Formats: sequence, structure tokens, C-alpha cells
Amino acid sequence: SLYVSEYFSQSAQKLSFYSWYGNAKLFHFHVPEDTVLLRWLLQASRGKGPECTSMEITVHFRHGAPPVINPLGTRFPANATVRPSYNISITLSSAVQNTTFVNVTTPAAGDWFIAAHLPEAAGRIEVKGFSTPCPYMFQADMFVLRLTDMPVLEPGVPTPHTVVSPAKPLHVKVFVPKHAAGMRFQLSSCVTSEQRACTVRVLLGSITLPQSFQRVLTCTGSINCSLALESPPWEKWLQIMVESLGTANASVLVEMLASFTVCRPGSTSSFLNFISLNQSQAGGRPGAAGSSAPAAGEAPHNASGQRSSCLQSQPVVREDLDVVSVRYRLLNGPSVPVNALSPTLLLLNLNTGMDSGGSLVVNVLLNKTSVSLANATVVACVSAASPVLSLNATRNCSTAFSQGYPLSVSTSSAEAMLIVLYPQTDDWFLSLQLLCPKGQGECSTAEAKVTVFSYLTPCFNDCGPYGQCSLLRRHGYLYAGCSCKAGWGGWSCTDDTKAQSVGTQNLATLLLTLSNLMFLPAIAVAVYRYYLVEASVYTYTMFFSTFYHACDQPGVAVMCIMDYDTLQYCDFLGSVVSIWVTILCMARVKKILKYVLFVLGTLLIAMSLQLDRRGVWNMMGPCLFALVIMVTAWVHHGAKRKHCYPSSWKRWVFYLLPGITLAFIAISVYAFMETNENYYYTHSIWHVLVACSVAFLLPPRDKHKKPWAWSQKLTCRYQICQNDREELYAVT
Repeated sequence: SLYVSEYFSQSAQKLSFYSWYGNAKLFHFHVPEDTVLLRWLLQASRGKGPECTSMEITVHFRHGAPPVINPLGTRFPANATVRPSYNISITLSSAVQNTTFVNVTTPAAGDWFIAAHLPEAAGRIEVKGFSTPCPYMFQADMFVLRLTDMPVLEPGVPTPHTVVSPAKPLHVKVFVPKHAAGMRFQLSSCVTSEQRACTVRVLLGSITLPQSFQRVLTCTGSINCSLALESPPWEKWLQIMVESLGTANASVLVEMLASFTVCRPGSTSSFLNFISLNQSQAGGRPGAAGSSAPAAGEAPHNASGQRSSCLQSQPVVREDLDVVSVRYRLLNGPSVPVNALSPTLLLLNLNTGMDSGGSLVVNVLLNKTSVSLANATVVACVSAASPVLSLNATRNCSTAFSQGYPLSVSTSSAEAMLIVLYPQTDDWFLSLQLLCPKGQGECSTAEAKVTVFSYLTPCFNDCGPYGQCSLLRRHGYLYAGCSCKAGWGGWSCTDDTKAQSVGTQNLATLLLTLSNLMFLPAIAVAVYRYYLVEASVYTYTMFFSTFYHACDQPGVAVMCIMDYDTLQYCDFLGSVVSIWVTILCMARVKKILKYVLFVLGTLLIAMSLQLDRRGVWNMMGPCLFALVIMVTAWVHHGAKRKHCYPSSWKRWVFYLLPGITLAFIAISVYAFMETNENYYYTHSIWHVLVACSVAFLLPPRDKHKKPWAWSQKLTCRYQICQNDREELYAVT
């Protein structure tokens, strides 16, 4: 046998602490056919700085679709099928790098996915630039060993083969045809090269994670050894590995036979029926509709005439709506007939390779008036790769190499729903059959009408009112995940264990919005002291901060007067410009220079916020530059007057020191105390402290300006005017 090794690699990704599925870094590989050995090379590393500590990385594996994980232990939506993912843990302690190998023998061909993430996020809101997070990197490489000339078993033909040694197992494959109801594998004439009784182990099927349904058969001696499989995967190659358990130097001669039991499907529609349906939907010509009416009427006759077949196949049309969004439509109407003699089969095509990143929803509704027996039950099974054809014999929905998902409806419970999260890439089947409590003979002539609604959606129920459905991408592969808000959690944001009440949401909105009203004293002080430009900036900041936080709320108490991104940008711009104009106003520079700096600084701040809205230097840069200007101006004023500036101790004690203290407390709360849980009151405190500090820090008005007052008017309609420059009064 000729083996070929292949190597596949993807670029490393920076890991994140886990709070939702978008934090997990996904790797997508494709395993070729006839692969006998798969080896994953997992490399994890961390930075060398003091902020880097020991960390545990969790890595999940799955075949056919991204792994369904639940690191936070939250609840899944009702009717959702959840099977634990296969995962391992990689620990980065004293070592900067960790290399781990994971081997999989006889892996299933097709898509394989790896998801890696760090432990649960702490929930602290970190300001970009104040702290340096430790980088944790993860890279996955794949090695495969592929057999180029794997022998093929012909169905029904006994074929001799040789197992060279226990160290070199024999690999063969057989193609499973469509409509195969069962398969029987038989091994006979097992002798060693030394003419002794042999012992071999046969492994049928490939390994899939998280669950593997590989069948094992141990044969001893020369007697015939066989294994029967029900519902093998249709239109796929089935890999068989034979291992010798004898002595190391002896080869083993075996004879293998694979035979299939093929199910003859009964057709309930024809190509002419399909044409007539399209014409009726498109409003076809009257002549064409009239000519197709007899063909459409043949469908019930054909369905009833083929009750002797082992299954009744209903035609289903796949209708692509959008990315990871598909609707399945039955050609013969939403209702399908279900009887007790043979199962009714619906094909749900999910084998495009781009359908595994959503949720498959199957809804079954029983028409109660269509069932003549009160105790009859319609049993359904949703399975991948091959349908369940023996619903009357077993109700666990198992096939040869997979486990399906059961559903049942009756007159007492007429509706059932199934949600398959991240369905694997394959052909999916829905099998339905009528069962009677006293045996199938009781309802041999009965028939039930079942309405089936099936669709593929990116996020089930669009993540509900407290979640946002996000479309994620890894190279060319697209998948969806829910980002939850207001304390809600779970795969579809249906877990209300830590959810905020409506009262708490209203309180958070009121605190974050009404706390901006503390800018009113600062605006009043600025207007009273003739700082009209500064007052305009504070009014702008108060307005947009109020409505930005009203739009930014995660719950139901939300009001957006314009686009969210616009409100956020205006809020950030107003906050930084308010600090800029306040410090420049404290510098007491000449008016023309002050207003030039106002405009120039505002333009530069607007540019920097467009480049990086959350960078710490967008706030610290203007603040530091303005402080340099203020200190320079104060030193100049002090040197000119030959005493400290500001000269009044009352100004320092009652205004400057309280304002500076409030500003430092506000910065500390903003940078180090905010978390996702306490954000609504810590950020409200930030609003109050900043607004109060501005009111304290604004300098007094110029000495030649007097307080605002109503103009004095004489009774003879002459008006007294004041000349600020000459301080003279003139009667006009």
C-alpha cells in the first residue's frame, strides 16, 4: 500500500476570555477521503510580560460543524438538542509555549472544526491604553496520512485479502448505495500463514467527534463472523479496518463479503406534478394549468398504490433565502400523509458546506381530524446521512453510525419542535410513521395528516428581545452566534438566571441619562461668567451623552433619536472637547489665541476619534497638551506679576483643589472601577463628578464685565448704554 502524508496549517489567532460564542476562535479544516490517520498539532503561547500569568486554554473538536460549547453553564432553549463537545485543556504555567498532539485513527472525511478560548471573562471594562492585556496565541496544524490505493469491496462478491502483520492493518472500503436499508458484513476463512487459527479485529466506520459510533467486531478461528447494520450512510464510502491480534511475524488471510438490502421507495409525485406546481405559483397559462390537472390528481393514487414499498418519499424544495438561511417547501403542500405500513421520508439538504453555522428547526403539527384512532401516535426521527426506516421496531432513532433525534405527536399533544444547533454538513432526513398501541394491524388502513415546517436560520428566534444575532467569519466560512444583554445568557439568550428586571433596566436608563443634567450648573456658571462658547460645548455634551446612553441600553428601556454610531461619536467628541475647552479657559490666554486653539483642537480631536474612538490617548493627549499650555500661561502670568498665579488662596482652596480632586476621582472610577454589572451607576458617577469639576474649575469672569442684568430704560424712551472699553455713559 502506498501512503501519502499531507500537511495543512492556518495562521495563529489571539485568544479571548469567554463571554459568548464570538470569543471562541474557530479553525476550519477539510480531511480528504481515504485518510487513515489524523494528527492535530496544537501550539499555545503567551507573552513574556509581568501581566502574563498561568492560563488554561480549552480546545473543542467536532466533525461536520462547529462545536456546540457551554463554558458558562447556561441553559439552552427549549426543544434544542445538545450533545457535549469533545474537548481538552492546555495549561500555560511557567512555560511560555505548550505543544500538544491529538491523534485520530480512521477519521471521517469532510469538515473538521476546532474552537479554542480562555476561561470566563472577568467582566471588567478596560480602557484601551490604561492596561496592557497579555497576548495568548493559539495555532492548529493538521497532518493526515492518506492511503492512495485503498482496496474496494464489491457488494455481493467475496474477496480474499491479507493482513501483513499486526503493525500494518488492512484498510478496505465499500460504497453504500442510496436507499440501502441494511448492510451485512461477513468475514470467513480466517487463517494465518502458519496454518493456525487466527484472531482479528474488524472496525467498521470512521471516527467522528464528539461522538463516535464505530462498530467493532472480533473474529476468532476459521468460523464465519458477521455483523448486520441498519440504515448505513447513503452514497458514502464506508471504511473498514482489519487488525491482526496474533503473533508479530505471522500474516493473516481473510475473505470478506459485504451485501446490502435495498429499500424500494414509493413515489408520491412526478416531474409533471413539479411542473404543474411551478406553473400554478407563477400564474401559468389557463391551457397549461388545465392540462396538468389530471397529473396532479394522480399523486394520491400513486401514493396509495405503493403502500407495499418500504418508504414513501415526499419531494422537498430547498429555497435559499440569505446567508445561513434556508426554507424547505413541500411540493405537495405543507401536509404530508403518514401511515403505519411504511415511513414517510423528507430530505433536508444541508450538504453545501455553508449550512452548518446556523440552527435547523423542524416543527411537526398533527391534524387531529385526520386521525381516526384516538390513541394513535405519529413518531418522527430527524437523522443525518441516512434515514431511520424501522420506527415501528425501535424508537431511539439510531442508525448504523449515528444517533437521530426523536419527535412524536398525538391527539393529546399535536405539536412538536426540534432545534438542531449547528447541524453537521450532510443530507438530513425526517422520517414519520403512524404507530398504534395495540400493534400495526390496528391502524393498517388509517392515515394521518401532518404539517411540517422546516427551515435553517442563523439564530433561533433571532436571539430574542435581549440578544443580538451576529454573523461571524473565519476565512470564507460563515457562522452565527448570539450576544446577550441585560444579564440574559444562554445559546439563544433565553437563560434569565442573572437577567435584570424591567425595573432595574429603567433605573439604569434613568441614572445614565439624568446624571447628565449635572452639566446644568456648569452651563449656568459658564453663562453667568460670559463663557458662552464653553457653555455651548457643555450643552452639546449633555444633549448627546443623554441620548447616547438612552440608545445604548441593553434592555427594553431604549430610545434612539438617530443612528447609534452617530450618537456614540458625538458623545465621545463632546466629552473630549469639553475637557479641552475647560483647561484652555483656565489658562486665561488672549481671546483670539483661545478661540483659535478651540477650533484647531476640536478638528484634531474629531480626526483622532475617527481613527480610534476608544483609545485612551484620544482623551489623554488633548488633556496633557492643554495642561502644558495652562501651566505655561500660569508661569508667564506669575513671572509678570512676580507672585503665584492664581494669587488668591480662596481660589485655590474653594475652587481649584475641589475641582482637581473631583476630576481625579472621576478618572479613577472611569478607568479602574467600571464593570459590566456596575456600569450603570459607576458611569453615572463619572458624569456627576466631571460635570461638578467643570463648575469648580471655570475661572471667574473678567473684571471689566458686570453680571447679567436687564437693560435700564428711561421713562422718556431714552436708553442708557454702557461702553465697556471707556467705561463712560452716554445718553442717546
